[in-house]
Amino acid sequence: MMPTDFQIVELGDPRLRELAKPVHAEQMAYAQEVAEAMAYWMKERGGVGIAAPQIGVSLQMMIIASRPNNRYPDAPEMEPMLMLNPEPKTFSDRLVSLWEGCLSVPGVRGKVTRPDAVGVEYMDQSGQSRLIELKGFPARIFLHEYDHLIGKTFVDRVASVQDLVTDKVYFEQILST
Repeated sequence: MMPTDFQIVELGDPRLRELAKPVHAEQMAYAQEVAEAMAYWMKERGGVGIAAPQIGVSLQMMIIASRPNNRYPDAPEMEPMLMLNPEPKTFSDRLVSLWEGCLSVPGVRGKVTRPDAVGVEYMDQSGQSRLIELKGFPARIFLHEYDHLIGKTFVDRVASVQDLVTDKVYFEQILST
């Protein structure tokens, strides 16, 4: 399969509301194809993270890949990290509100409050169990992508519709302040 055999699904598509299924050992070859498609679309659309449900695949998979770009100019640089069957284990008490966008919700930003750090257990692409603590923006990316695995989007996390803006307003008024 080619990465372009998959497409980004957008808000309103019922696949974004499903609970993703765990990745099993016998699915690793397919999971690799899905991961390649996820990486392709994340790069193509300028994202810093993506989850398998965003390309219509109901598997517990995500890539987090913080890096500065036009959408997130202050993001820290990190190597892309593929996580299979990720599960948040610990959360910091410190909560931070920041603007988020989503490849599945084009043209809209929302102010979302999330923990500033999260401890995560996951399986890497070789099937090894891993434990990592993510802080700051990478933690936010993880929590945003994890929402996709449990059938949620950032739109479900905003405190009020007043915390939603278009990309135009975000770039012209909010990011420039």
